[in-house]
Amino acid sequence: MPSSSDNTINWFAIRVKSNRERVTSLGLAGKGLEVFLPEYVRDAPSGAARANPLFPGYLFCRFDVNRRLPVLTVPGVLHIVGIGKTPLPVSEDEIGSLRAVVSASLPIKADEVYTVGEKIQIDHGPLSGVIGVIVGSQRKKVVVSITLLQRSVSVELPHNWLGELKN
Repeated sequence: MPSSSDNTINWFAIRVKSNRERVTSLGLAGKGLEVFLPEYVRDAPSGAARANPLFPGYLFCRFDVNRRLPVLTVPGVLHIVGIGKTPLPVSEDEIGSLRAVVSASLPIKADEVYTVGEKIQIDHGPLSGVIGVIVGSQRKKVVVSITLLQRSVSVELPHNWLGELKN
């Protein structure tokens, strides 16, 4: 496991071919890389539940930015998200929050628009400690965003789970 003191090993967003997220994540994992493909379950018209990527066309991979050729040569990888040819890392906090939301077994959905609002910390429930952005006034929705992708996921929470962001 990479140490947190090694600043070249970070999480990066990887743009992949359409509908190739799972296959590409298996290819990256097969090279010994840590991969995170966040998914949510949606009911199909046939009545069967189906797992879908939260961010279609993207997955996350942790690697040394100075050794990115093995990542770029995996079938299905289009490019590493960044500015020009310079990959930009995704925050450890954002990946951690996204992992917590996905593993909490709460109903979630992909929000296509990146939302900027008041940052809060969840104080109770399975997402305790997660930092997100509050949206809406009637129902309390918390949005966890991956800033680099300008994408978000939201989850509705009971009002009493929400707290103030502690510094």
